[in-house]
Amino acid sequence: MSGEDLAIHRLAAFTDDPAGGNPAGVVITDEPLPEDRMQRIAAEVGYSETAFLAAPAPGRRAWQVRYFSPVSEVPFCGHATIASAVQLGREVGAGAFAFHLRSGTVDVEVADREGRPVATLRSVTPEVQDASAELATEVLSACGVGGDVLDDRYPPAVAFAGARHLLLVLREREVLRGLAYDFDRLLAAMRAEDLTTVAYLWPDQAGRWHARNLFPIGGVVEDPATGAAAAAFGAYLRAIGAIEPPASFEILQGEDLGRPASLRVTVPAGTGGIDVAGTAVDIT
Repeated sequence: MSGEDLAIHRLAAFTDDPAGGNPAGVVITDEPLPEDRMQRIAAEVGYSETAFLAAPAPGRRAWQVRYFSPVSEVPFCGHATIASAVQLGREVGAGAFAFHLRSGTVDVEVADREGRPVATLRSVTPEVQDASAELATEVLSACGVGGDVLDDRYPPAVAFAGARHLLLVLREREVLRGLAYDFDRLLAAMRAEDLTTVAYLWPDQAGRWHARNLFPIGGVVEDPATGAAAAAFGAYLRAIGAIEPPASFEILQGEDLGRPASLRVTVPAGTGGIDVAGTAVDIT
């Protein structure tokens, strides 16, 4: 076993219930591991992502970080970042950490709130662009629905906050609940556009957003909690003028999978990174 001599931490992120949220593996080493070994460990762990942290600066506050799904490397993973930060908070103490990724630096803060560690990540500077009609049509068709399910107030977009996500806002909760898709067809459409997930969202009357994130790129049908997509969605709402920053909102994800998760998104004014906060607990 390629991970037998390493400590592999298993945490559920964006929840305080081990049966909820999104499971992530966390591996902390002094030196970076070979890429093929990280990929094997991620496949053995079997979660949607495992984070590998290495080569800390003095004080163990700055880290090189890479993320692997069971089948490939991914550029950024929010829930594994939250899980990693909570684990570092236990080992090093609360405070600020810098995660140096290939796409930039993600700043993370860990605080103790009533005896519970809460981690907040600030994404890299986001980018938002309109999604082509062809992409939206193909993705919707792969999911067995048409353009009439979309909320006209929120145009389809591709947003980046460390990884690229297609964002689609639905008019009805029932459509979100009933989503299913052709795995191979959606995978082909996403690969053609370098997408990490397809995020469907629906706003309830309480000002919360309910989300489902499809993740065939990672060899996983669906992600129960997706911090990277939450950051991208915050940037999207700011870009289209749907919110007046600074503003905060909650995304509820994983409900339709039986693994409920809560992601708190804070959108600052300007064009900078988006904050996503949550806790994480050990999986026993």
